[in-house]
Amino acid sequence: MKLLRFGPAGHEKPGLLDAHGNLRDASSVVDDYSPAFFAQGGIDTLLRTDPASLPVVPGTPRLGSCIAQPGNFIAIGLNYVQHAIETNAPIPEEPIIFNKAPSCISGPDDPVILPRGSVKCDWEVEIALVIGKRALYVPEERALDHVAGYCVCNDVSEREMQLEHGGQWVKGKMFPSFGPLGPWLVTPDELGDVQNLALWLELNGKRIQNSSTSDMIFRLATIVSYVSRHVLLQPGDVITTGTPPGVGLGMKPERYLKPGDVMELGVEGLGTQKQTVIAFDDSSLARR
Repeated sequence: MKLLRFGPAGHEKPGLLDAHGNLRDASSVVDDYSPAFFAQGGIDTLLRTDPASLPVVPGTPRLGSCIAQPGNFIAIGLNYVQHAIETNAPIPEEPIIFNKAPSCISGPDDPVILPRGSVKCDWEVEIALVIGKRALYVPEERALDHVAGYCVCNDVSEREMQLEHGGQWVKGKMFPSFGPLGPWLVTPDELGDVQNLALWLELNGKRIQNSSTSDMIFRLATIVSYVSRHVLLQPGDVITTGTPPGVGLGMKPERYLKPGDVMELGVEGLGTQKQTVIAFDDSSLARR
């Protein structure tokens, strides 16, 4: 099942993509794809619903984030072997965990906004997962049982703010628009082997990230289990799981985003995103 949210920013409705690629309005069945939806068995409710009974949404509406305001937005750093090598970082012995603010989440095709003074804004295609049921000290062999689905994430990162101003990585990770999610949340039954999915990113039509989740240092089950040792994971929480090589920080010379750049990215089975980069001004956030 592919779950999505559509409509103007801040007023999205829940929908789903049927087997024929039609966008169906699910707002008569569920309120939204929020933490409460997952906690109350909302996916089971949709599984009992015949998609053909839901109205088709006409045209091509804007897609919002496939998840509505998770309680936690957790990220894993340096989780691909070749990405660690390209950035001259040691291979982590344990997963590196940091936070992204839920307020940085945006739709898959919304603009990416450069913060004031940004000089090193970077891209990171990732596979993200959404927690479906409470998880604390979950053993690795049962960890994926707690996952409701998977989606594409662009973990946009301002490297100067992240790495050159002291403190923690979060300074360069949490600006509004730095967490596009979607287009869909795909349930595990439709995805197959999550550790063998292609993922890629193109900048201005040139493919610069091209890898597979098989290059992960810590597998998705390991990540869920490990994170659940340190935080109570709740339904609707998002974990984005690291990026493969090909980021601007790893290029020689380094290459960073500027207004007018276009990123297109995707993960096998999870759809694609496309974002245009814009500079921050007083109306930027109103356009999200």
